Amino acid sequence: MVNNGKGKADAVAQSIRVEIYNQTYNIRSDGDNDYILRLAEYVDGKMREISSGTLTVDSLKVAILAALHIADEYHQLKNQQQQSDAQLASRSAECAEMLDRVLKHREPAPQELETEQ
Repeated sequence: MVNNGKGKADAVAQSIRVEIYNQTYNIRSDGDNDYILRLAEYVDGKMREISSGTLTVDSLKVAILAALHIADEYHQLKNQQQQSDAQLASRSAECAEMLDRVLKHREPAPQELETEQ
C-alpha cells in the first residue's frame, strides 16, 4: 500500500488503475490518487526511456534497469541533501560562534549600567 505521509486514522484506502509499460495495475492506496498517477507516469517514462536505449524486449529486465536508474537518482539526491545539510550545519555553527563573540564583547546598554550601580 502506498502512503505519502497522511495519517492512517483519517485516510481511507482507495483503488486506482494505472498503466505502466503497457500493463494495467490496480493499486490500493490511502494516498492521493493524483500522486499515485504521477508516480506511475514517472515509472512508465523511465521504463520507456530505458527500453528505447537497449535492445532488450524483456519487460522484467527493462523494469529492473529502470528501478536501478531510479535508485541511482534517489541516492544522488540523498547525497546532495546530506551535503547541503552538512554545509548548513557548518554555516549555522559559524554564525552561532560569531554571535556569541559579538554578545560577549558588546558594551552594556545604558539601562544595564544604571541597574548595576
